[in-house]
Amino acid sequence: MINIPDGAAYILEKLRQAGYEAWVVGGCVRDSIMGREPDDWDITTSALPEQTKSLFKRTIDTGIKHGTVTVMSGKTGYEVTTYRIDGSYSDGRHPDRVTFTRSLEEDLRRRDFTINAMAYNPSQGLVDLFGGVRDLGRRLIRCVGDPGERFDEDALRMMRAVRFAAQLDFQIDPATALAVRERAGNLSRVSAERIRTELVKLICSDHPQLISLACDMGITEVILPEFDRMRGVSQHTANHIYDVEKHTTLTMENIDPDPVLRMTMLMHDMGKPDVRKTRSDGRDIFYGHPEASARHAEEIMRRLKFDNHSREKAVRLVRWHGLKYFPRQASVRRALNRVGDDIFEDFIKVQRADILGKNPSIIPGKLDLLSQKEAVYRKVLREGQCYKTSSLDINGSDLIRAGIRPGPLFGAILEKLTERVIDDQSLNDKKILLKLAMQLKEDPNVFSPLENFKM
Repeated sequence: MINIPDGAAYILEKLRQAGYEAWVVGGCVRDSIMGREPDDWDITTSALPEQTKSLFKRTIDTGIKHGTVTVMSGKTGYEVTTYRIDGSYSDGRHPDRVTFTRSLEEDLRRRDFTINAMAYNPSQGLVDLFGGVRDLGRRLIRCVGDPGERFDEDALRMMRAVRFAAQLDFQIDPATALAVRERAGNLSRVSAERIRTELVKLICSDHPQLISLACDMGITEVILPEFDRMRGVSQHTANHIYDVEKHTTLTMENIDPDPVLRMTMLMHDMGKPDVRKTRSDGRDIFYGHPEASARHAEEIMRRLKFDNHSREKAVRLVRWHGLKYFPRQASVRRALNRVGDDIFEDFIKVQRADILGKNPSIIPGKLDLLSQKEAVYRKVLREGQCYKTSSLDINGSDLIRAGIRPGPLFGAILEKLTERVIDDQSLNDKKILLKLAMQLKEDPNVFSPLENFKM
């Protein structure tokens, strides 16, 4: 017995009473058998799209060319798709044509994996023509029929195989895996948006380390070659015992399953192969790798068409993930100024995950130090300490009234005043700041880089 929500059950019964076959199908059946809560409920039926539309008051033509009508039940929409047989897939995604059929078996035969090719309705029970229940028991991802044909129809199914393995903690059937290795190059024909969606689902699963399986199978070589470059890059330092790839996957496992945070950890060390140098004593050094990694992150997030907010946040987190600062109030204030208070909570999470992917012998000490810094950070916020220009007891209008004209000097003075106050909170007084501003106006070093200030 599968507990079908009222809206879906009503649609099934309405179609049945009108003389049509109708079943819930695909992932909702799989998840129900596994005791998981389905995200959505899809329905397949022998009714043609126009016949389905005639039975229900509120419908949306979401994919009517391919037989799909969304039937609204309250605020919930249910996709109802006519049994169909797909023609050839010239673009590797959409069938060139579809033929509607009266056969449930033909409809199930076109689906990707056996565990997604099961159908159910309350009156007739479960239909499992391709061994889906058996494969659930074996914890196996296996294509329906010939895997090469399934992947030729839609190359994205190769990523879906790895994604389902990660989400369900399953293995991939050997014949299915072989077909992926032979056809991974076809992923170059898939849109960036679809690649991004599957990648995010994979890395936000309970087993993000299976990105390495995607690498084994040739998938990342096509969609994320920056990951392949990390494989085998050793890190002969006191902080590391794993290569860059293994360190990366460990950090992904140790951070919240949020898309931006998981993408940050995936990309945070991608610049290491660019900057790696080995000293005469055999120790590896990776100076400048956060900046190099941030450049890769910018390229990847643009290439995969992430939204601007996610891209900007991830790139900043990658750029600052290696920032060294100390559990002192001035140092933490300066870190807040550099990183930004809008992402500082996530910055701490990123640093914690980074530590958890390092040499186990140094993890306790590193975590203790990070906890000390976090405690100071909480104190800085709690006390409303000044760490940014907008919190100064002086503003642009005050500087203008003091005779300092807007321009490059104007901004440089505000930045230098902020740095002074970060070091010494007692200076955050308008009279004192105005006096300092007039001194800085005549200071030839006023434009010196802020990086000269110590953390």
